[in-house]
Parts: sequence; C-alpha cells; structure tokens
Amino acid sequence: MDRKKVCKKSSAKKKMMSIELKREIIEKHEQGVRVVDLSRQYGRSTSMICSVLKRKESIKSVTPAKGLTIISKQRTSLHENMEKLLMVWVTEKQLRGDTLTQTIICEKARAIYGDLLKCICWGDILEVGTD
Repeated sequence: MDRKKVCKKSSAKKKMMSIELKREIIEKHEQGVRVVDLSRQYGRSTSMICSVLKRKESIKSVTPAKGLTIISKQRTSLHENMEKLLMVWVTEKQLRGDTLTQTIICEKARAIYGDLLKCICWGDILEVGTD
C-alpha cells in the first residue's frame, strides 16, 4: 500500500484585533464604507468584520486597562477591577520607592483576585438571605 500524502500547509492562525482597530472599523462602517471594502482594506474575512459590527455596542463601551490593546472573551469585570486595584497598589509602592519584582506583583494580583472572589460570594449569600 502507498503511504498517504500529508498536506504540509500551515494552518492559518487566529488573528486578534486590537480595540483601536475594531473601533476604526466601526467608525468607517458608520460613515458608509461597505463590509466587503473593509475586509479587503484590513485583510480580514467579511465574517470577522460582521462579528465586530455585531458587537459594536460592547466594543464602544469597553475601557481597557492601561497598556491593554487586545481584549479576549475570558475577561470579566472581575478582571478589570482586579487590574485597577493592582495598578493603584503598584503606583503607591513606586511612590514610596519600594522595589517591585514580578513575583511580588503576581502574588499581590492573586491576593486581590481572591479577595474580590470572596466579596462576590458573600454578596451572593447576602442576596439569597434577604429574599
């Protein structure tokens, strides 16, 4: 028997789009540019452009954390709150002149995240108790 031929084409990787790019696409579409023209201009599929346009309200309302350009689906408001609190803590430490390492920052991020989860759980228990 002959061996099967294996196609060695590289599979296309998923391209993430920055928030700025998504907002630019939405703005151009609102000015009257067609979806097909946008897909050609940005080198993306028409379905991807349509997905961005479909979620335009959530894209317009999102305010990313400092330094963040791409938002994935896994990000929740809990993540946003944790990052804001962490940035406040880091800024305070830097103003005091303390040295911060990646390990220290990661430990603090985990602690803040854990505290926020506890607050959410207690909030759920209190809501159930008041019903």
